[in-house]
Amino acid sequence: MNERVAIVGVGWAGFRPKTPDLSYKEMIYQAAVRAYHDAKVDPRTDVDSFVTVAEDFHEGTSIADEYTPDQLGAVMKPMQTITGDGLHGLATAVMLVRTGLCRIVVVEGHSKASNILTLDSITAYAQDPVLNRPLRLNTHMVAGLEMNRYLHESGTDEEACAAVVVKNRRNALRNPLTSFGADLTLDEVLAGPPLAWPLGVHQTARPVDGAVVMVLANEQVARSLTDRPIWIAGIGWCNDTPSLESRSWATLPYLEQAAHMAYRQAGIRTPFEEIDFAEIDDTYAYKELQSIEALGLCGFGEAGALLKEGVFDLDGAFPVNASGGSLGAGHLLDATGLHRALEAVLQLRGEAGAHQLEDVQVALVQSWRGVPTTSGAVAVLTN
Repeated sequence: MNERVAIVGVGWAGFRPKTPDLSYKEMIYQAAVRAYHDAKVDPRTDVDSFVTVAEDFHEGTSIADEYTPDQLGAVMKPMQTITGDGLHGLATAVMLVRTGLCRIVVVEGHSKASNILTLDSITAYAQDPVLNRPLRLNTHMVAGLEMNRYLHESGTDEEACAAVVVKNRRNALRNPLTSFGADLTLDEVLAGPPLAWPLGVHQTARPVDGAVVMVLANEQVARSLTDRPIWIAGIGWCNDTPSLESRSWATLPYLEQAAHMAYRQAGIRTPFEEIDFAEIDDTYAYKELQSIEALGLCGFGEAGALLKEGVFDLDGAFPVNASGGSLGAGHLLDATGLHRALEAVLQLRGEAGAHQLEDVQVALVQSWRGVPTTSGAVAVLTN
């Protein structure tokens, strides 16, 4: 078994609210070419297997992996689709390498959200077809219910959620891979248009188009390809109940389990002290606070106060979403987890540009599948 797996190449394309000049296939091709150049590999001869993350409802086609081999150079090669978040695809690639079946595996995720005219209605199909879907519950309404319960049980106030927006969109001003950078005030966020009380429009990430491709390799191959491998020290995932009637609304036990799995593999005992920064889910502003607590970076109900103190700022003790997160960059649907991992890789390589953090060696990456799921994944990356 190959114990160590590294990310040896990354590529991306798009990251815009609309890309009328590019199809999703063209974005995948651009991202793949960049990743292969970065990794110094030829997909036709060097890559053993390919993984793509996609949801057929988002794609508008069934068996979505039939539409990606050409762009990835994967024709006549093993290829599979993971109907999950990007980090689930990354976990699958890690397992393929660790078994010894593959030396090099490529993971791809993409979004062409601008092609979906009724995204909220499509997403609502994920709800229980018997108990919930007939009620016509809006996707954001479910998030608003969860936010309200979290605020109630944790004692967190709405200002803390607004502060997440202020921080992330301000961070996004430094990152060229973002579309929604802004210098907002707390009052501007709180006074913004409502969406699903207490959730507001400003506290909700907007979808964008884009593609991310990553090349993974075992230790021997990784060291022959690059002198700056980014090691996947630990990766974990957990799926709780999708039912709205039998879940925890204020806490994220599935994320706690996923983090425990990743920390155990990476040998992490005190994450706040041993990890340098985090790129985590902020599909909704309150989810960042919930996730910080579930990841064991602080106690339940403490994230909001620490945020207000500046602990999670770019120059704070533990920067969170220095990239701007999904609130600043936009939400890449099923590729969002890979976007979080991409930003962590660039930070660990020292290639993050104007939002580069100083002296970082260990990164925490986390993703959430989205409403109405209780499905999350966590990865610990090191340089």
